[in-house]
Amino acid sequence: MLIQDQSANPAPKASSFSNLPDAPVDEIFSLNHAYVADPNPNKVNLSLGVYRTEEGQPWPLASVEQVEQELYTQNDPARHEYLPIEGDSVFLGHARDLMFGFNKPDADVGKEVEAKKRIASVQSISGTGANHLGAAFLAHHFKPKHVWVSIPTWANHHTIWELQGIERKGYPYFDAATCAFNFDGAIATLENEAVEGDVILLHACAHNPTGVDPSKEQWKKIAELCQRKRLFPFFDSAYQGFASGSADEDAWAVRYFFNLSTPLEMCVAQSFSKNFGLYGHRTGAFHLVTNGANPAETELVRKNLCHIIRGEYSMGPRYGSTIVKRVLGDERLRAQWQDDLTVMSSRIKRMRQALYDELKRLNTPGSWEHIINQNGMFSYTGLTLKQVLTLRDEFHIYLLKSGRASVSGFSEKNVAYVAQAIDNVVRRDV
Repeated sequence: MLIQDQSANPAPKASSFSNLPDAPVDEIFSLNHAYVADPNPNKVNLSLGVYRTEEGQPWPLASVEQVEQELYTQNDPARHEYLPIEGDSVFLGHARDLMFGFNKPDADVGKEVEAKKRIASVQSISGTGANHLGAAFLAHHFKPKHVWVSIPTWANHHTIWELQGIERKGYPYFDAATCAFNFDGAIATLENEAVEGDVILLHACAHNPTGVDPSKEQWKKIAELCQRKRLFPFFDSAYQGFASGSADEDAWAVRYFFNLSTPLEMCVAQSFSKNFGLYGHRTGAFHLVTNGANPAETELVRKNLCHIIRGEYSMGPRYGSTIVKRVLGDERLRAQWQDDLTVMSSRIKRMRQALYDELKRLNTPGSWEHIINQNGMFSYTGLTLKQVLTLRDEFHIYLLKSGRASVSGFSEKNVAYVAQAIDNVVRRDV
């Protein structure tokens, strides 16, 4: 017998989620979506931080493709198995050595053995995952009062630390008047306002979004300030090899901080998305450096990192880490990878120069030297929000509201068009 509801049409219960705040839309992915949907044949995508060829296509690295072919041929039955919670140990060794400069031909082996005992390394879900893992660990165990981020910084830094409940503060970084690093402003702010135990987020190279990096002398002074005020450096290394074309040169700041005679505790988020072209395979590592006073502490750190990993994603992905460890562990493939880095970084530098040359040829009002003085994947163009929106609406050129342009999106075919569009919008405001 059918039992009927005897209630007199009760009012529907409000959803448990009806009062959720509206979450912000990610600007970069939103812009890319708009670009894809744009039917204009002259459209130019300068939004995504990915490497593109002259034809605007993805470019699988030759070194990576060679490993992929080997993996396909070998058809290893264990290729889909779980990794340990901390990740692939061989991959982690290569990632650590690449970042901290170990295993060079002239290395002091005994000294390096001791130095490695200071580093707890775990596999992460690329750079975002490494940043998150570090933020979660420090928020839970180190409990910093503030995290200091550069003004400007990668937008996701704010999201990652906001979700950990740590107050974010900003230190001046980009001087709009000179389009250079505001070193004096950064040092003065940190000197006067940062307190012991605060985390300072530093871009290891190819600062995102500005493309402006400290000089080596400035890095030394930043390290001295961190030591003296007992700040905790957190390096984000997303572009190792992209700033100079040399993985060693681009790790200079990290290695300087690590090798200080008075050991400095710090951590590094390391991504292989850009320098291996493994964007969708989410390959990365997180390294936390202790002061070495008690080697057992490093293992404690590793265990606690693994505890977080197990509760969040269990382990890092296998495929990308397998590729990286094979490339870095083979002399021939590693040399090919260095050539691949040179190809990518050289094309980006050529496109910087080409844009600058076109703007100079057009006699575009303003100074544009910053375009060739900056390095890495991005250029902080100095364009205003109004100019950026006009470029998008009238010329179908997509870059971030901040004026950040992904230099890899330029080509010999479109750079003159983009330069003419920039010249047009700049002259409107003269």
